[in-house]
Amino acid sequence: MTHLVFAIATLSTGLIAGLFYAYSCSVNPGLGRLADAEYLKAMQSINRAILNPVFFMTFMGTVILLPLAAWFSYHEQPSIRFWYFLAAAVVYIVGVFGVTIGGNVPLNEALDKFNLAGASAEQLSQFRLQFEAKWNMFHTVRTIANIVSALLAILGCLAKVK
Repeated sequence: MTHLVFAIATLSTGLIAGLFYAYSCSVNPGLGRLADAEYLKAMQSINRAILNPVFFMTFMGTVILLPLAAWFSYHEQPSIRFWYFLAAAVVYIVGVFGVTIGGNVPLNEALDKFNLAGASAEQLSQFRLQFEAKWNMFHTVRTIANIVSALLAILGCLAKVK
């Protein structure tokens, strides 16, 4: 059972890292080429679509699974595996979950409340200026943190324990 937790924790971390990486490499640059109204409408649609059970299970499950993997690998003399999984958990919880909840989610909520249909071209442009750069900056931070967390979890799985 312990190795199954290690594997599922690592897989879920990798899945979210892949999702964020794909956004960085394709979705965000593609959306960035759109006009203001199209960009904001597309981001609203994406932000609403991602709020689904599969995403929540993976994104929030990782918050539980990585510390659980660290706990399962803890012994009287903590092994390198424990430290890898503990580091992966801390990086994920602070750099991925924390940044998402504290950075991206408030921006997404503001965008969701913004009335696109009733906004002028100037209001659309102004809102996008306030939204896009901040959202992408937070996204970059969480993407890098997620990749680091996934690497640490992989190293935890590969670590030899006496």
